[in-house]
Amino acid sequence: MNISKAEQRTLHALARGGGILVEKNEAGKIFRVNCVTREGWTLEDCTFGVFQKLKRRRLIASKNGGPYQATRLGRISVRAQLDNRA
Repeated sequence: MNISKAEQRTLHALARGGGILVEKNEAGKIFRVNCVTREGWTLEDCTFGVFQKLKRRRLIASKNGGPYQATRLGRISVRAQLDNRA
């Protein structure tokens, strides 16, 4: 599966325990997304377009109205990255 660099970064952050918080308008449509890592940092690569691509490919999902997280398919699809933690 072809996944762009921004999608890879977002999926990697989600696979490590992060989440995507969404804001909805009065009609219930999502208009803003905010990807937060498990450490509480905001990921700038996670734009609305990246969010839509990941959701359309079913690499992320939300359960019970919670934040969007990586699905099993999303965790399998992400390539391994070095962890810069000591």
